[in-house]
Amino acid sequence: MLTRRAFTGAVSCAICAMASEFLATEAAAQATPPAATAGVTRKILSQTDGPTPGYVTLLVEATIESGMTVGRHKHPGIESAYVLEGGFELPIEGQPTRTLKAGDGFQIPPETAHAGGKPGTAKTRVLITYVVEKGKPLASPA
Repeated sequence: MLTRRAFTGAVSCAICAMASEFLATEAAAQATPPAATAGVTRKILSQTDGPTPGYVTLLVEATIESGMTVGRHKHPGIESAYVLEGGFELPIEGQPTRTLKAGDGFQIPPETAHAGGKPGTAKTRVLITYVVEKGKPLASPA
């Protein structure tokens, strides 16, 4: 069960490296999921307008099979995430590459390039919150 403390940690952290491969459609069109990428799945847990006009908030559970990487990309808003299981390396533009494991969380600022780095040796599950500009592609190549 995800405790309030763990959820707060998830909201204050981010891992959008996984997002580009499985959420590369417009945030406003999330009801129609994008085509699947081999080895990467995602489940939209909730979507709501806000927190301010022109933005949408998405809560997503992402699963990446072992050995998979995610290409370099960016988002039109902030991404916050919490690693539920597994791990991987996360290179973020302007920051040292981080090695993430279950229990780690982080944030990636809007329009900041990042990728999936060296893949983990086990399946990875991540809880991700996106607060992005409505009507813009959720992820774009960087």
